[in-house]
Order: sequence, then C-alpha cells, then structure tokens
Amino acid sequence: MGIGDDAACWHSDASIQLATSDALIQDVHFTLNTTTWRELGWKALAANLSDIAAMGGLPQYALVSLGLPGDTEVESITELYQGMVELTHLFDVAIVGGDVVAAPIVVLSLALVGTAQTGHIMTRSAAAPGERIVVTGFLGASGAGLVMLQSGLEFDKETATSLREAHLKPNPRVVEGQTLARHGVRAAIDLSDGLVSDLVQLCKASGVGARLFVDQIPVHPLVYHSFGDDATNLALSGGEDYELLFTASTEVISQVRESMPCPITVIGEIVEEEPGRMRLFDKHGNEATLEKKGWEHFAPRKR
Repeated sequence: MGIGDDAACWHSDASIQLATSDALIQDVHFTLNTTTWRELGWKALAANLSDIAAMGGLPQYALVSLGLPGDTEVESITELYQGMVELTHLFDVAIVGGDVVAAPIVVLSLALVGTAQTGHIMTRSAAAPGERIVVTGFLGASGAGLVMLQSGLEFDKETATSLREAHLKPNPRVVEGQTLARHGVRAAIDLSDGLVSDLVQLCKASGVGARLFVDQIPVHPLVYHSFGDDATNLALSGGEDYELLFTASTEVISQVRESMPCPITVIGEIVEEEPGRMRLFDKHGNEATLEKKGWEHFAPRKR
C-alpha cells in the first residue's frame, strides 16, 4: 500500500509486513525540564507501537537512532533505554539495532516493524457512510498533563501522577487493535494529533464526512474534575492520547464490545459529505464550533 496510513505495509508470503517510524525532537516534542529520560524512552517507543496497533498488527522489532549533544551523561542514555525496555517486555518487542550520532540537541528516531494477518488489516481509507465512529478508553488526559507540566499547575498527588503518566507514559492499544481487526473492523487511526484532527485525516482518506456528538465523547474523569469547562476541548484537540478511533457497523461494534479489554464509546457517525468535512453537534442537536483542531506539525511555536 502507498503512503498515508499509520504504517507502511506490503505482502510477504502468507502475512503482511508493517513498518513505521517516528521522531521526537528536543524543545519541539519534549523538554528535559519536564520529562525524565526514562519517560522519554517509553513515549518514543509507545508512539511507534500505537501506529502498528492502528493497523491491527503485531509489533516485533525496533531500530533506535539517537542524536545527542557531546555532554550527554551515559547514565541518562541508560535511563532512556530502560524506559523503552519496559515497553518491549510488555509487548514482546526486540530492539535490534540503530545508530548514535552527535547533534546540538537530543533527537530520537525510532523505526518499528511488525506483521498482520492477510485480510485482517485496518486502514484510514476504509470508512463508509452509515458506520458509527468509536473510540477506545478515555480522552483528554494527555493534553491535560501537558498543560499541567507547561504551566506548573498543582493538583493532589494522585491526579498529578495520573495526568503526568497519561502524557509521558501512554499505553498503546496493541491488543485492542488486533481485537478490532479480528472482528472485522477495517477503518482505524490512532489518536496522536487530536481527536478532531485525526478524524478529519481518516475522513479525507476515505472520501467521507463525519458528524461528531460532543456530549458522547468519553472525557477522562480527572480532566473534568481538574479542568472544568476546558475538559471537552482537551479531549477534542489535546492530542497524544494514543487511543484508537475506528468506524464500524452497529453489529460489529456489539461483537467488539464483548471482547475488548477496555471501554469503547460511540461518538458519531460517518456520512456522505465533502471528504474531510466534520461537523460537531452539542447535546441539543445544535452545531458547535471548535477553536483548535489539534497538533499542526509546521505551525509557528511559542518561544
């Protein structure tokens, strides 16, 4: 298949091969003022695992390339790899190589390969009118964690720890992705740039539009409790929740719900509309607006 999905894929013998890569740049995607090296290692690998999960695949081998300033402590890199190794143990992934080069700032570039069963793969281009839009888990906690870290907000210990881990130690939905594919789900994307932004990407790839019902979005309870009126916007556009968004018929959703190890929530429907057009509706059926759609990689940044 050509570019445009969460991972590249091609046929090989009786299976499908998957490959994805992701880069994290210091002071663009993270800052060492608020992120530990161990957390950085975890998150770097988790982002790649989530891409494989969005295709319904099984991750296998990782390559890690690092760009490092010359004064980087060896102990810091040990911590970085320990964060990655924690995840490799959870998902039976092996780090099999990579590269280390000198750089003025910290750069992590990871590549991950895996497999999927023929006939059991999910793409962004398979959504069809009449299908429901569904998400796994809860949304907004990662965005809330980022706001907390950037703004120095103080919460009780349990809330602060949960929001920090949601942003810096996300749990990729690998098992859930395989469950979706096995039950016949064919359209999915992982939520990295934000719910609205990623749903628009899926709709554009599928040539469809979407209706999203704001009151049905599963906002994380801690985000509601801690951020009040801003909670829904964090769920819509905060990004980096690394949950899975997928579309399916009501029959398939019923089957999936019985097998999933996490909650799933119907939040909208796919419609025949201008490709990529997404409309938000509140609980009264009135069309709503959204100020921020999600992460834009080449948007100007505050310095």
